[in-house]
Amino acid sequence: PREDVTAKVYTINIQKRTHRQTFKKKAPRAIREIKKFAQKTMGTKDVRIDAALNGFIWSKGIRNVPNRVRVKISRKRNEDEEAKESLYSVVEYKPVDSFKG
Repeated sequence: PREDVTAKVYTINIQKRTHRQTFKKKAPRAIREIKKFAQKTMGTKDVRIDAALNGFIWSKGIRNVPNRVRVKISRKRNEDEEAKESLYSVVEYKPVDSFKG
């Protein structure tokens, strides 16, 4: 894996990742997809989602998940010596007025 500490802002289209999903699985699925996206972009197995992002995904209930979300994904060094992975990713919510432009 990569060995540098970095942060980047992304817009994740949740709509396309939860399309044709059962209502009662939409929000949990969205959280899993965000984790998967972070794993792919940052190359870390350990992905942590902050409470604000979790709250935003669940804000309209389990079925009416927001269409898009702007997130800041930071790759950080693991302080815990016993950890399997030397790096982990933190996904934070970045509020934004519009996704246009």
